[in-house]
This record gives sequence, structure tokens and C-alpha cells, in this order.
Amino acid sequence: MSIPVDVRQRRDELVTLIEQARNEYYQHDKPTLSDAEYDVFFKELEQLEAQYPDLVTGDSPTQSVGGEVAETFGEFEHPSRMWSLDNVFDFDELDAWFERMGQHAFLCELKIDGLAINAVYRNGVLDSVATRGSGSVGENVTSNVEYMTCIPRELSGAAGVPVPELLEVRGEVYFSLEEFDNINLEVTAVGRTAFANPRNAAAGTLRQRIDKRIEAVADAQQRAAGKDADSKAALSLAKHIDELERAKSALSRLGLIVHGIGTHDGLEISAQSHAYEILKAWGLPTSPVVKVVASAQEVKDYITYFGEHRQELAHDIDGVVIKVDDLDEQESLGYTARAPRWAIAYKYPPTVVRTRLVDIAVQVGRTGRVTPRAEVEPVLVAGSTVTYATLHNGFEVARKGLRIGDMVFLRKAGDVIPEILGPVVELRDGSEHEFVMPTLCPECGSELAPEKEDDKDLRCPNVRSCPAQLRGRLEHLGSRAVLDIEGLGEKAARALLDDGVISDEGDLFLLTAEQLSQSDFFVKGADRELAENAKLLLTQIELAKTKPLWRLIAALSIRHVGPPTAQALTREFTDMDELAKATGEELARVEGVGAVIGAGVAAWFAEPWHRDIIEKWRTAGVQLREEIRDLGPQTLAGLTIVVTGSLKNFGREDAAEAITSRGGKAASSVSAKTSYVVAGEKAGSKATKAAELNIPILNEAQFVTLLEKGPAGLE
Repeated sequence: MSIPVDVRQRRDELVTLIEQARNEYYQHDKPTLSDAEYDVFFKELEQLEAQYPDLVTGDSPTQSVGGEVAETFGEFEHPSRMWSLDNVFDFDELDAWFERMGQHAFLCELKIDGLAINAVYRNGVLDSVATRGSGSVGENVTSNVEYMTCIPRELSGAAGVPVPELLEVRGEVYFSLEEFDNINLEVTAVGRTAFANPRNAAAGTLRQRIDKRIEAVADAQQRAAGKDADSKAALSLAKHIDELERAKSALSRLGLIVHGIGTHDGLEISAQSHAYEILKAWGLPTSPVVKVVASAQEVKDYITYFGEHRQELAHDIDGVVIKVDDLDEQESLGYTARAPRWAIAYKYPPTVVRTRLVDIAVQVGRTGRVTPRAEVEPVLVAGSTVTYATLHNGFEVARKGLRIGDMVFLRKAGDVIPEILGPVVELRDGSEHEFVMPTLCPECGSELAPEKEDDKDLRCPNVRSCPAQLRGRLEHLGSRAVLDIEGLGEKAARALLDDGVISDEGDLFLLTAEQLSQSDFFVKGADRELAENAKLLLTQIELAKTKPLWRLIAALSIRHVGPPTAQALTREFTDMDELAKATGEELARVEGVGAVIGAGVAAWFAEPWHRDIIEKWRTAGVQLREEIRDLGPQTLAGLTIVVTGSLKNFGREDAAEAITSRGGKAASSVSAKTSYVVAGEKAGSKATKAAELNIPILNEAQFVTLLEKGPAGLE
């Protein structure tokens, strides 16, 4: 088949792009392309080569695994080859793979965003660790294993399954999301570029020459001890010691999940899942969420479930790996030049993408905190288009080394909040410029200042009248977690204030239809008839007047006082006036409050205009005393309960209120202090962690029993 010139040129462009990206990714751990961009280029090359088979050559990226050995480490030839995986990006592509496979039992596991390694054990003792490299030859990183706690040095023989003389174990070295953030903080603190993703952080950490750092410390010690030593020698020694200790510390925080066996002398294994059982019995870390299923639909259910719950995992994933479980069936299906035919990786929409930082503006929150906000070129990440991202404060912008105009890596933290990880420094062309934090509030012109000398946050001191703070307090007051006033969102709050309908949150409960008719936002037609949104707002405000006292306390926007703290306060103070008279010391003695919050609450009520708000509410008929009602016995006193998944008869907030009203604590994360975990439909990793910690897991019916009768009812 004749190949058009433009097609051949595009193929050459793609090969160059991919090889350059591989070099930056594998050799230097400093990618300038996001994973999503790389996948698009790679798929385009595959499609071109499928259409024009004569384009396929032995050195094409589609015919190789991808990671060549860096010169930094010695080469290690794997006893048996390590393979890459082909990818699919939607269920249509996955169905095409199922059609090629036919009927099998499939093993599903999470695709961890880490670095593939090969650990070789001889007679059960760890002999070497190497990166995947080209698949045949990797980098020998064994010298770093001394500082890694995640890799067992010796395997304990499982009952009836002795460890073979030679065993290759394949796995993924990774950082948890918490450690990834910590590593990036440490990296940027010393003026280096942040890692773009956990995979690069893990690779950069594992591929350090610790032996060279040790030699550098020894040399610096000799120079510092010499007769001509000066302050520079001492500083150099301190620097090398610090770098060595940081490198050791980072290695010790790596995690490992094993996901395969290579060469194994004399070991009888029937299936991939069987291999995992044996590896776990030998003391190797395996995934707790591996699942063997019998149908394509069950595979899709697994993919969908973890796509919805990936933010609950302790580590980052970029997809799901599906393997034919039976090893004989794997063997019969065979391999392509770069990947097994019997396995596929389903890739989720990326949580880390590359885009351009267009501008940095600042926004003022309801407590006066001034936060830089990044405007980026719109980009699709984790299923939604992102235009803005948080930057926390001016120090954060400087710490990350960001300049307006930079290409940046952006992720969704927890798959919800867009966050910039750092700039792609290598792509700067000189047109970028520094961001300067403003000195005046962009909303009211007040001079910005930190609240305390050592604060990194700047705040607008015009708490009472700053338009942004007023809007923020109104939105907060109407939010579902507080007074749940339907119709009081950002647009309504802006209209109420901008059109002079109210002056502050104190006026809200005095609001009348006549006042609302002054605003175009709340009327319709030429005769300015009250619109439906206005009628809804007035109805909802009347309902809010009788909400529980804790919701009213949470609505006051007192610093650090959210719904849980407000609920704790109402267990001791059932009247707003009693709360207002309490001293900081009295408030601090309330369980769940403490000295800092107690002092803050007392200071809030000491402010005259704050008391004016309470008086306006009282005048409007807001119920400022807790109604005397039978809350039932405190069946959950002293218990901490986590609810995960969907319950049929409880919303998330309803469940939390049911717990706290009975004296319990409704927590959001599972720890050793958790008493029970209530697992509803589609319960996520919290239920898995509870099982690992041997914490009792309850269904909805058992939860109801616990609420009514306490732990004794479950016996």
C-alpha cells in the first residue's frame, strides 16, 4: 500500500514526540507532557500503523515497552521479560477486547500510579531489585533497598507451598497521596520543581544514588575536619547530610503492591489469583481489592465502582487492570511485541493534566481570608472542565515557583478541588512573569494584613462591611449543612446586597415581599410581580426560624465553628443568650471545643455588631432557645461512628445528626479510634480499611438497632 507523504511525516512526528516524552518520563522523571497527552499521541500512532502496516518497524514505540536504562545505575537483565500493557479508554474499546478474548474468568485489580519493579528472591532471601526498564533490562536499584521498609527481605514459606530457589516478583512501588503531598512540600522547600504525579515522585525517589550521597557526606566530613576547613566546608557538610537524610526518609515512605510472578522454579500455580494468594501467604503486600469475576458486565461494574470511589483510596490510580485469570489460558493467548494479549488496562479520565496558567487573581472569603485563584486554559480533568484552581495563599504561589504564563500540571485533589501541582519549568520561553500579591482588598479597598505576625494568610479587616465577606456569610448561612435555605445561593446573596434589600445577615429574617420587589432578581414582568424564587425564599426563611439551635450557631460564621462544634456547644448551652454570656474558659471545657475555639466564640459574642445580628433575629421571631424535646437515651455516648456508602432511609447529614443527637461522634475517616463503620450501598475504601483494622462493620438495619439500643443491642 502506498503511504501518503503527509502520513509518513506525521508518523515521524509522533515517534519523535513519544520518544522524547519517554526519555523525559523514564530517564529524568520530569515529564513535559501529561499522561493524557502521551496516550493521545500513542493511540494516534497505533491507528496510523494499523492503517498502514508498512509503517511498523522494530524500533517503533508501539513495538517496545518504553523505559531504557539510565546511565546512572548498572544494568540488570531480568530472568524473564517484563511487559507493558495495552490501554482502552471506554467501554466500546473494552468490548472489542472482550470479543477477542472470548469467555474467561477475569481478574480485576487497580492500576496504581507508581513505578514497576522486579524483585528477585533466591531461596526466599531478597537478592536484587530492579526497575522494569526496557522490559528485558532494567536499572539495578538494589543498593537502595536497605532504606525501604515496603519490600520484605525474606519470605516466610506458606503452609504446603515452599518458596522456590528462584522467584521473580513483579510489583508497583508508589507513594500514598498523603506522602506524595509531603514529598512535594519537601522538594519545593529546597527550590526544586515539584513532581507532576505520584509515579514520578516514586521513580525519582527510588532512582537516587544513595551510595553516591553517602560518599559525598564522607568527602565533606574529611574537608570539614581538615586544618584548612572554613565555614563553607561546614555548610557543605550540613547540606550533604541533610540531602542524605531526606533521601533515606523518602525511600522509607515508599509503599509496594505486588501484582505478578515471573520466573519461578518448581512452583505450581493454576491462576493469577492463586499466585496472589501464595504471595500474600509468603508475606508480600498484595491488593485487598483484587476480584475475580465471570463476565464482562462484572468487570464493568468493578471499573465503575472504583471510578466513583477512587478519591477514597489512600493512593492514586489511573485505571483498572483486567487479566485472564487462568495461567494456561494466558499462555495460549500469548503476547504482542510489547504487551500480553490476555491483559488490558482500562484508563480513567486523567486526574493530572497539563494546561497554561493564564492569570492569578484573588478572592475574599467569608472570614476575610484572601486567596489567590489561578485561571487556566479550560481543560478536561476527571470528567469535568476546569477553568480555575486554588492556590491557598501568596506563599504557596512562591513556594511552587509559579509564573503567570507557565505551562502547569494540574490535578483534582480528591477528584473534587482543582489544584496546581507546579510549573513545567523546561517549557518556559521568557514571556512568563511573577505574581504580586495585592496589598488592598479587591472588594472594599481595605489594607490587607495577616491576623497574627506568623500567619501566611492575608485577611481583609473590614469584617462587617466587605461585600465579599457579606456575600460569603449569606451563602454559608443558607447552605444545606447549616440552615438549608433553598434559594439563597451565590446569585441571590449578591442581589440582596447589591440592590440594597438588606445590609447584612441580621436583616435576612426581617425580609418582606415588598423589600424583595426592589430587586430585579426577584421580580418578573413589567408590573414587577414577585417571582417564584422570591416566594420560595420567603417560605424557606420562615422555616429556618425554627431550625435547631446548633444550626443557628453554625450560621453565625464564627471561626472554626462548623456543624459538629455547634452541636457540641448545644449539648451544654441550650439558649443563645447563655452561650453569649459564657467565658472562653467555660466554653473550652465543652468536649470537642477546646481553648482556641472557646476563646474565638467568646470574642465573637463580645463584638457589639455581632450581638446586633442576634437581636435582629430575635425581633424577627427566630427561635434562639433549644426546644425541650426528648432526644432519647444517649445510646452512643463515647462512640465514634463513620458512615460510608448510600443508606436507604438516611441522608449523610441525617445519619450524622442521628449519631450526634444520641451522644456519639460522626467522623469522616476511619482510624483505630473508630467504634463502628456503617456501610451502605457502594461502600468504598472506608469499609475496606475498617476490615483491615478489625472494626465492626454494620448494615443499615444494625445501625438502626445501634441508635435505639446502643452496643448492647448488637450482641
